[in-house]
Amino acid sequence: MNYFADTTWKDWIKDLIDVGIVSYIIYKLILLVRGTRAVQLIKGIFVLIATWAVSTWFNLYTLKWLMNQMFTFGVVTVLIIFQPELRRALEQLGRGKLFARSTSLERDQLNDRISEIIKAVQYMSKRKIGALIVFERSTGVNELIESGIPMESKISSELLINIFIPNTPLHDGAVIIRGGQIMAAACYLPLSENPFISKELGTRHRAAIGVSEVCDAVAVVVSEETGQVSLAVGGMIVRDIKEESLISKLFEELNQTNGTKSKSKAKVPFWRRKGENHG
Repeated sequence: MNYFADTTWKDWIKDLIDVGIVSYIIYKLILLVRGTRAVQLIKGIFVLIATWAVSTWFNLYTLKWLMNQMFTFGVVTVLIIFQPELRRALEQLGRGKLFARSTSLERDQLNDRISEIIKAVQYMSKRKIGALIVFERSTGVNELIESGIPMESKISSELLINIFIPNTPLHDGAVIIRGGQIMAAACYLPLSENPFISKELGTRHRAAIGVSEVCDAVAVVVSEETGQVSLAVGGMIVRDIKEESLISKLFEELNQTNGTKSKSKAKVPFWRRKGENHG
């Protein structure tokens, strides 16, 4: 019996709709757990599934029996472990937000994060507290995160300020932010070896330029000598950037959905187009 010969165009459409709905549900579930501890738990589940598949393929009876026992009680365990995420999903489903477009929500969240960062930067700039804040984008910086002290904390201006207060354990190094979390503090960054960088720039500025050279991360620097705020993107740095420009550029650079560059980003660096200094 030939399946393709007996399949009508209506069956094809139904199959496409079926696959499309399932794919969309999986996509929304991935968005729901992204940035939470559930991601690591899901990875562990995949490892268990792979182990079970290997034990079945090679007829490893003892290992297969152990995996079967784990899967038998695993459903209850998963429900307990994922209880916060499941509750959040049910709440969003009840409010009709689970399958709604998340663009406006993500934009509001980004605005809140930038607002907290700007408040912290303003406070530290006025008091000449040195700071280095790095924002991860599409290129992962796990090796840099692992060089520091793990935090995985919600972004707040108070926390950022406390991290960079002089003579505290975490003040020396960079803070790395991924999405809505401060992933780590006191992180070591690669220093730029660009010979054309101004001699006035210190270690923090060279580290900010260096990290933006090796990946697409964005870095904000507060100078402890002058209190000036600088922004490093793509191996270049704009010094003494004003608050309005900093807010605009952070929103533009961080509002990159799925790693896609925003349409407003031109080939010529923005600081050259605006005639600002660069080091």
